[in-house]
Amino acid sequence: MPTKQWMTMENEGMPGSNSILKCTKQGFLPSLTKVICTLGPSTHSVEALEECLTKGMSVARFAISWLDTEYHLEALSNLQKAAENVNKLCGIMLDTAGPELQVRNKTGDPILLKMDDKVTLTADLSKSPSATIIPISYSELSKVVKTGDTIFLGQYLFTGCETTSVWLEVVEKNGQDVICLIKNTATLTGYIFTMHVSQAHINIPTLTDTDKQVISKWGSHNDIDIISLSYTRSASDVHELRVFLASVKLSETRIFAKIENTEGLDHFDEILEASDGIIFSRGNLGVDLPPEKVFSSQKTAVDKCNMAGKPAIITRVVDSMIDNLRPTRAEATDVANAVLDGTDSILLGAETHRGPYPVQAIQMVGNICNSAEQVYNYSLQFKRIGKYAGESASHLESVASSAVRAATEVKASIIVVLTSSGRAARLIAKYRPQMPILALFIPKENSNFSIMTQARQCLAVRGIYPVLGSLSNVPSADSNRDDWLKFALNHAEKVGLISHNDRVIVFEKIKDHSIFKIHDFITQKQA
Repeated sequence: MPTKQWMTMENEGMPGSNSILKCTKQGFLPSLTKVICTLGPSTHSVEALEECLTKGMSVARFAISWLDTEYHLEALSNLQKAAENVNKLCGIMLDTAGPELQVRNKTGDPILLKMDDKVTLTADLSKSPSATIIPISYSELSKVVKTGDTIFLGQYLFTGCETTSVWLEVVEKNGQDVICLIKNTATLTGYIFTMHVSQAHINIPTLTDTDKQVISKWGSHNDIDIISLSYTRSASDVHELRVFLASVKLSETRIFAKIENTEGLDHFDEILEASDGIIFSRGNLGVDLPPEKVFSSQKTAVDKCNMAGKPAIITRVVDSMIDNLRPTRAEATDVANAVLDGTDSILLGAETHRGPYPVQAIQMVGNICNSAEQVYNYSLQFKRIGKYAGESASHLESVASSAVRAATEVKASIIVVLTSSGRAARLIAKYRPQMPILALFIPKENSNFSIMTQARQCLAVRGIYPVLGSLSNVPSADSNRDDWLKFALNHAEKVGLISHNDRVIVFEKIKDHSIFKIHDFITQKQA
């Protein structure tokens, strides 16, 4: 059954609630698949962020490897103002720099590298970068590479269709110097270049001192919902970050491991088990792997995430929209295939960071995702996940899967989940219902957890749309659950999710027992 057409809209004066839902008359239909946007110069102003939120941005990503913390603080302040203005929740994701190798060009002068010439990468930082020699800050490069290895260098990652990144082949080593053959003509521009050594272990900690400093000084004071751990190479990287987060009072923050090299792929299963979600970073991974291997790795990774019930996020999908209003046909197909694979979120990078069309990119990706969701095989995926879970599924998960089955059979318009932690909503989302999940977050007395954080974390999960219950009206007895349900259904009607005589599945936990029930939503039609 096709998903009900729905959108992001105004809460229409409902006291004590915020949600990603907002009614519109403009015809844009966001998808169940979420859109994560990297903030930058193109999305820095309050006005730009309001548009992004209105058109479907669910989570804002702050990449700390670019610009300084003062800039990101201003961006966060603008985001908070924009979210308040349009009355929408927005998740906050902090992206660590990790063991990224950077080359600094102090003069900023362009460096022209010509195909078939040779260039020396040296650890001697007293040298000035030129067409024949480039100083790098990693003194062990000559120890980790061998003749024939591949190195990529540029302001952006090498894609084969632009001339600002260079592909180098190692031909000789001389002490700490590495002599390389230039494989394509390129002009390196800017003050900072990124260097990627294909399939080599870089002996730098995954969680660097810089990352720790930013997390403790910036993240711990700004309600960070998710941390994207760049260059995750093993489960121990995730464990180390989790311990550090607890030490700076960020134990609620969820960790999404970023897979961007072959080391991460080699240890994928253990990383998935240790983390709260996976970001399949096709930028770096696409130069670490042969191009023909990326698609199969992506499909395997997303499938494993689906079976585990953990969010899977895909990056680098509409690169052409960095400069153009429309993606290529191949890119549009790529986005659709990611949705059909089971992706929870699409992460936009330079498209919303520095591209001139950030809002159009968000809207285009949302439209493509929505179209793909109309032909997604919900029944097959439900059976596969249920078979994989088997007898090991908890009671809560068993009831959650039953709720999804019932919602499909009765053609429910939405599934309403009454929750305080979001766990039940995530379990329902695991079974990929074809209708939205409206998760009403109800505050719990004497709880150490923030329902705001728990709600925003669900914004990276496919299909979940959180609504916050009034903080001043905490129910004290089970009889008050009816009040919460009425609150949720009224909100769903006002934002256009349900209408007269629609079927609704309601999932809730009463006295430690998880139950679901079928509810017919009956209301008076407006004259």
